Amino acid sequence: MLTPAAFAQSANSQPQAAKAPATNVDLKRAQEIVSGRCSLCHGAEGESASPIFPRLAGQHPEYIAKQLADFRDGRRKGTMNDQAQGLSNDEVKALGAYFAQRKPKAYNVADQDLAAVGRYIYHKGNSYSGVAACASCHGPTGDGTAQLPRLAGQHAAYTESQLKEFNKRERTNDNAVMHAIASKLTELEMRAVSVYLSGKL
Repeated sequence: MLTPAAFAQSANSQPQAAKAPATNVDLKRAQEIVSGRCSLCHGAEGESASPIFPRLAGQHPEYIAKQLADFRDGRRKGTMNDQAQGLSNDEVKALGAYFAQRKPKAYNVADQDLAAVGRYIYHKGNSYSGVAACASCHGPTGDGTAQLPRLAGQHAAYTESQLKEFNKRERTNDNAVMHAIASKLTELEMRAVSVYLSGKL
């Protein structure tokens, strides 16, 4: 199993903002799919109103496409399995490009004290429990890479739910690095990191 540091280097090493969509994707078709399947939960602009659904605006197109393909092919389990059925490879790429184009919005954090705890864990980790700094893979600003998701501005409740799924090994469509990290996080640390990230842009 790769260590967090080794995976960060192999995954692209430098965090980056979501790339502009490739010119060969059908954004018109993507918009049709968004209107018919995606907008009810994720919003037409990728800014989901409910905290249980992830914000997709500004996410890396490659990451979105991979998650959609994983849902479609059963490598990732959840309510999205049915929604992703029937999507072609070209369509998942187009959807990734569509949401990558959407501009994410900034949101305020209500619990600044909890966010301060999360800031420390995100940037420094926890040397006592062996938790690596999240920033070593996802970058100091939470922008991630093409292989690692952009976490900045994500709903706190959604990020926390994914950390818990990794902790319980209910989510298994990664390279197992997140299993090792999440297994060492306390519930307070999961919540704190999630709250901290929700206020970043």
